Amino acid sequence: MKTKKTVFYILMYLPLVVTLIALPYLPEKIPAHYGFDNQVDRWGSKYEALLFPIISILMGYYLLGMAKLAAKKEEYGENNKNVIMIVGILLLILFNALNIHSLYTSLNKVENLSYVSLDIGQLAFGIIGMLMIVTGNIMPKLRMNSMIGLRTHWSMKNEVTWKKSQHIGGISFIIGGIIIIGICIAMKGTPCLLSVLGVWVILIVVDVSLTYRVAKMN
Repeated sequence: MKTKKTVFYILMYLPLVVTLIALPYLPEKIPAHYGFDNQVDRWGSKYEALLFPIISILMGYYLLGMAKLAAKKEEYGENNKNVIMIVGILLLILFNALNIHSLYTSLNKVENLSYVSLDIGQLAFGIIGMLMIVTGNIMPKLRMNSMIGLRTHWSMKNEVTWKKSQHIGGISFIIGGIIIIGICIAMKGTPCLLSVLGVWVILIVVDVSLTYRVAKMN
C-alpha cells in the first residue's frame, strides 16, 4: 500500500510540476477551449494551463478521502481501499496524459485539433478503455460497500447477489473496455464519442438488468 500511495502522490502532483516547467515557454495566449468542430472557440492566458494540474490535485485528494472512508466502512481489512487506490492511479495517469496533450496544443497554438495526429477523444477514451479492463479484473475482489462497484438495489440484496453482480460487472467492464479501445483505433472525433457513449449505455442497461435477474434467483 505504501508503494501505491507514493505512486499516487507522484502522479497527482506531476501535472503541476510539468506545467510549471513548460509555463515560461508557452505563448501568452493559448487555446483555452475547442468546439465540437475541433476549432478553437476561445483563447486564454497561458496561466489557464494551471487549471488542469489544480483539478488533478483536487481529484487526487478526493480519491484519497474515498479510500480512507472505504477503509473505515470495511469490516475486514483494507481491500476496498486498495481497489480505490489502484483505480485512482489509473485515473491520474489519464489526467497526466490529457495534461501533456493540452500543453502540446498550447505550445504549438493548435487552432484545429483535426491537424493533431492523436485525437484527444481517442487518447482519453483509449485510456478509459484500459482503465475499464483493469477495473473489471479487480471488481470481483470488492467486498460489499456503499461506495464502489456495481451497486444497484438488487446487487446490494445480500452477499451472494453482491459477489455475483461484481463478477458480472467485471466481465462487462473488460468486454466494454476492449470494444472502446477498438473504437478509438478505428474512429476519431464525434463518431468516436457517440460510439463510446453507445457502449456505456448498453453496459448500464445490461448490468442493471442482470443484477435484477441475479437478485430474483437468490
